[in-house]
Amino acid sequence: MTLSMLLQTRSVSRSAQRLGLSQPTVSRALGQLRQLLADPLLVRSGGGMTLTQRGEALAQPLEAWLAMSSALLEPVSFDPAVLDRNFRVAATDYGVLSVVSPALPAIGAAAPNCGIDVSAFSDDMFKKLVSGELDLIIYGFEPDLSLTHARHLFRETQSLIVRRDHPIAAGGSDAPVSLDTYLGWPHVAVTIGDPDVDHVQSCLGDRVSERQLVARLPYFYAAPDLIGATDAILTMPTRAAGRFACSHGFACLPSPTEIKGFDYWVLWHERSARDPATLWLIDQLAAAV
Repeated sequence: MTLSMLLQTRSVSRSAQRLGLSQPTVSRALGQLRQLLADPLLVRSGGGMTLTQRGEALAQPLEAWLAMSSALLEPVSFDPAVLDRNFRVAATDYGVLSVVSPALPAIGAAAPNCGIDVSAFSDDMFKKLVSGELDLIIYGFEPDLSLTHARHLFRETQSLIVRRDHPIAAGGSDAPVSLDTYLGWPHVAVTIGDPDVDHVQSCLGDRVSERQLVARLPYFYAAPDLIGATDAILTMPTRAAGRFACSHGFACLPSPTEIKGFDYWVLWHERSARDPATLWLIDQLAAAV
């Protein structure tokens, strides 16, 4: 900046005034620039100073470089309407159902050229978040805030779905099913992630051995097909349970109080913490739920 001002004004005193610096400070800077560039840059001519040939050659490229640098450092304006990007999101099928699906209409309306590529949970998804292979993770476990940024989306409860004429659905009570009754019937289990995590198993404590598993699946969407003609119980997050019960004609019941709920989060890495497009997408997901 000092060199540019000296080349513009061809005066140490006027440069100092415009830069808000003392004249000796600018004079010292000129001396350092002369030494660095091995050229006097400004020489006395009559009552003032004139540029050397090197100074003349530097003036225009330096102005262009400063203008380009200034543009690069200006805050980035963000308009979702012109966003052309596919975001890579790790989520379970429940994450798609409860977070991505409700947000997609608003995302599409605001950013017609924005897409979301969903990948399954994996044991290396946090490495992929760091490397940039993933932009977001939609997550149902307590996040490690030393590794990621996180935004809380909602608190979820658990419900049971069974065939509509199942004995535990008789009476139409809204009270939670007792744990004894719950453990008296066979179960279809859904595990999440790699390695598999079964939320229900973790809630049962010392009674876990009483649970009778007839099937175990890594996703929710196929699970209802396994209970339509059996006595099996499927335990799943309430948002999904209500939708599946309605679409399959099942009964939806409150789970035992011992089967705790969980918090749902969206996670992103420090590398995206100031990216306006990523932050906009997070806002859209949070607003939809």
